[in-house]
Amino acid sequence: METDQKPQTLYRCKRCRRIVAAQENVILHKQGEGERCFKWKKRGAPLDGDKKPECSSIFVEPMKWMHAVQEGHVEEKLWCLGCKARLGSFNWAGMQCSCGAWVNPAFQLHKSRIDESTA
Repeated sequence: METDQKPQTLYRCKRCRRIVAAQENVILHKQGEGERCFKWKKRGAPLDGDKKPECSSIFVEPMKWMHAVQEGHVEEKLWCLGCKARLGSFNWAGMQCSCGAWVNPAFQLHKSRIDESTA
């Protein structure tokens, strides 16, 4: 009997390789308009409208390893349990993604601090 399972994507701390999230924990958001969202009433060169903004982070649901969340903080940085590397931050009121979209509540892991692997 053949099982038709998709390989699961895991997100690991880049420094110690500890699993910090899985694809099922990721919260998708509608992509914003990039720099237009940040250039409020500012003069400057016209923005490149064809260029799609890229998200530099992923947003996840709150998890047990996030001690600051469990302790009741409203906003704080997220640290790896294994090596204490800073992985991102959270804010119950929400925060703006690098693509310009607002996500709330926001539990943000920076892609530069985590590795994506399939298992």
